Amino acid sequence: MGVTDTLLDLRRELHRHPEPAWREFYTTARLVDELETRPLDELHVGPEVLAEDRRGVPDEDELDEWARRAVDAGAREDVVDRLAGGYTGLVAVLRKGEGPTVGLRVDIDGLPITESEATSHRPASEGFRSGNEGYMHACGHDAHATVGVGVLDAIAESDFSGTLKVFFQPSEEIVAGGEPMAEGGQLDDVDYLLALHVGLDHPTGEVVAGVDGFLAQQHFRAEFSGESAHAGGHPERGRNAVQAMATAIQNLYAIPRHDEGATRVNAGLVGGGTASNIVPEEAFVEGEVRGETTALMEYMDEHARRILRSAAEMHDCEVEVEYGGRAPGAESDDELADVVASVAASTDGVDTVLDSDALGGSEDATYLMRHVQERGGLASYVCVGTDHPGGHHTPTFDVDEETIRIAIDVFTGTIERLGREAV
Repeated sequence: MGVTDTLLDLRRELHRHPEPAWREFYTTARLVDELETRPLDELHVGPEVLAEDRRGVPDEDELDEWARRAVDAGAREDVVDRLAGGYTGLVAVLRKGEGPTVGLRVDIDGLPITESEATSHRPASEGFRSGNEGYMHACGHDAHATVGVGVLDAIAESDFSGTLKVFFQPSEEIVAGGEPMAEGGQLDDVDYLLALHVGLDHPTGEVVAGVDGFLAQQHFRAEFSGESAHAGGHPERGRNAVQAMATAIQNLYAIPRHDEGATRVNAGLVGGGTASNIVPEEAFVEGEVRGETTALMEYMDEHARRILRSAAEMHDCEVEVEYGGRAPGAESDDELADVVASVAASTDGVDTVLDSDALGGSEDATYLMRHVQERGGLASYVCVGTDHPGGHHTPTFDVDEETIRIAIDVFTGTIERLGREAV
């Protein structure tokens, strides 16, 4: 099938309105507008699809600012009101008789990156560059959401027998949306779950049927507090929060590696102090730990927690640690990946099919995958390659729009086959 102008227009509109985690008010409302024109059986929005407990939610003032921005950009106020508190995202349900329940997970959030204005950057030259300055769709989530809508269209017109649920998940970029969506109830009856990502350094025409190699991940922010003093006159009267923070960072990187697999730690954002002649009373570090398995991530996390506490105590400071986004490891099921591979091999525009490849990063789709697998279902994380001039999470990232058509065809064909043949 081809990609309609309506779908391409939708992708470009979403690209113009990127929103960060838990602030996807415009995106959710625009998808509601689009999906309400489709012959769906159910459309669940915001708090209807998410568990109450969420990580990384911004404060009320910031949420209100993004909600106002969405309404000013044309989002329906009644839908935005339903998303109060940052309960963004939605689940679309299409029921077509007896058969399995198949889930498709796509993510919808953007990133805090300023998009390129270069004429060589297609969104800039063709008029769909980000209108939310300082934020952009630098990972293809605008394309993911569009594929979700396109698959619903195609399945609605097909002879598929069963139920299709498309999960438009918020807050992937801070690995915080997968867990509450997995625990929100809509996933409980899913027999097969497919998750999509475009690109991942695979070119247009290449499909990875079952991505593995996820790194389990835990974010943290540690805030150290001490006591200020004159750095020249009375340094002994201070309690140096920056010293505590620096000690913590040094020892975080000294956590022993593990013989059972790869581990990672990174102090990605640090700060503190007010002037060069004042003993700093406040400092912070934001970082993350990762592991090749959930157990390895938890090993790193346990060491990191101890180090943060000990560094504060060493310098007579206090520390408060807030734990943000978290994602476990997961593996794609070979049986389901085999179906994807078979369908992809006969899909127009697909030149190469890889049975598997290692992601080498983290993804909170793993929460949804494990939720289905723990209930006896099958899950696979599928990569549909795309030619992109800049790497993921860079100002020049873009999606080859032919990828959208390929992805719709691969997922539609897979879902149709699952309706005919049990795996």
